[in-house]
Amino acid sequence: MRPVVVDDLSTGHDWAVKWGPLEHCDIRDGAALDAVFEAHAPDAVLHFAGKINVGESVTAPEIYYDTNVTGTLSLLDAMRRHDCAKLVFSSSCAVYGTPERMPLDESHAFGPINPYGSSKLIAETMMADFAHAYGLKHVALRYFNAAGADADAGIGEDHQPETHLIPLVLDAAMGRRDAITIFGDDYPTADGTCVRDYIHVADLADAHIRALEYLQGGGVSDAFNLGNGAGFSVREVIDAAAQVTGAKIPIVMGARRDGDPAELISNSSRAAEMLGWTPARSPIEVQIEDAWRWHQAHFGEKP
Repeated sequence: MRPVVVDDLSTGHDWAVKWGPLEHCDIRDGAALDAVFEAHAPDAVLHFAGKINVGESVTAPEIYYDTNVTGTLSLLDAMRRHDCAKLVFSSSCAVYGTPERMPLDESHAFGPINPYGSSKLIAETMMADFAHAYGLKHVALRYFNAAGADADAGIGEDHQPETHLIPLVLDAAMGRRDAITIFGDDYPTADGTCVRDYIHVADLADAHIRALEYLQGGGVSDAFNLGNGAGFSVREVIDAAAQVTGAKIPIVMGARRDGDPAELISNSSRAAEMLGWTPARSPIEVQIEDAWRWHQAHFGEKP
């Protein structure tokens, strides 16, 4: 099976496409999608395209509804036109909003507290409606915090601007930025900073393959949480990065950001039961080590 990558490269990089052709295309462009489907006749779609910055979604919600909702609808329509009926979707734990219990499982009520989470929930709802109306089979994978890198494959995080905690901390360790800002230290957590469940990108990739195999094997449409089941605070991540890199990491305190829950930890037992998936690279130190190795190689710095 050969992957075909569809990307408008607005935030992606052509150097990250390594195992198949790249089709430069905006998924909101139905005619361009038709050309891709006609050229490659895919058996299934893994849908990663979307905007992901929670803070930006609060200040510019129209971007998130246009890309994440309109774009997904355009893709679903194209799949229907070309009789492609299997979809694995990159969703988010943001569909749950502020947790009523911890850890979060898939039975938790939906209640997104930012436009990013709302856009993901709308996309999931559209998929369920297309499943009912047209027989589209889908799996929604609700990520917690993606982290790490695949240094051997030469793929890691390079966002402009960078918003993810671990690469920002590594930038500070490397001297590419003056300090790391902690947004709020008065949350109801052990050290006052936000707690998140970090999941290695290699484990996420494995989950996508298993979800696709699940659909190909006759599995019904479903949704699964993907996380490690353990939380690390912002301060704990910074301390772990300092230990891994051997660098002093300067800290600046900032105000809370809109739309940030205090704590998000996954219960991923259904993914283990239904997909046979368990994360293999769980320790935060392992995730940071892999990211650090790639970060140094990619940005030209030496240990």
